[in-house]
Amino acid sequence: MFQLGKTIVSEQIIENDFVCNISACKGQCCVDGNAGAPLEDEETEILVDIYSKVKPFLRKEGIEAIEEQGAFVKGDDGEWETPLVNDSECAYVVFADNGTAKCGIEEAYNQGEVKWKKPVSCHLYPVRIREYTKLTAVNYHQWNICDPACALGDELKVPIYKFVKEALIRKFGEAWYQELEQIAAEHSKS
Repeated sequence: MFQLGKTIVSEQIIENDFVCNISACKGQCCVDGNAGAPLEDEETEILVDIYSKVKPFLRKEGIEAIEEQGAFVKGDDGEWETPLVNDSECAYVVFADNGTAKCGIEEAYNQGEVKWKKPVSCHLYPVRIREYTKLTAVNYHQWNICDPACALGDELKVPIYKFVKEALIRKFGEAWYQELEQIAAEHSKS
């Protein structure tokens, strides 16, 4: 771990490679697990505000789950998250004809219906953020369903922090990311 501003960052995001291999995993990270996608406080308001524009991009089961549970829910850990369909996939998930899970919010964004891409936790994945009183932890969440992404990242030589560059900048800013790149360059020399 190393400190970067008000963050504590795991070396794993520098040392490990990752490139999402959606054709291999079919978006299982949006389907498997025991909770919805983590949400920041301000994202809960965004979900409520954009729901009417995102709704046409969602499937019936997702709409029913959102309209029954709300645009967001409080998870078992006391944190905000997206609701689930039958305690399984995220309510905002849609499926392509080949069964691949995609984000309905991101589909609405790609079609120009909303200006918000998706929750930052989804955008950052496989990086997970944990807020503490004085610091924010930036960690790699290793999950066996992402083994194909690790293999592809290794083949293409793309470290995690480069794969999620846009999301890290979205979360922490350009200056923070540039400093991370400098740390990564020094770390690779040692």
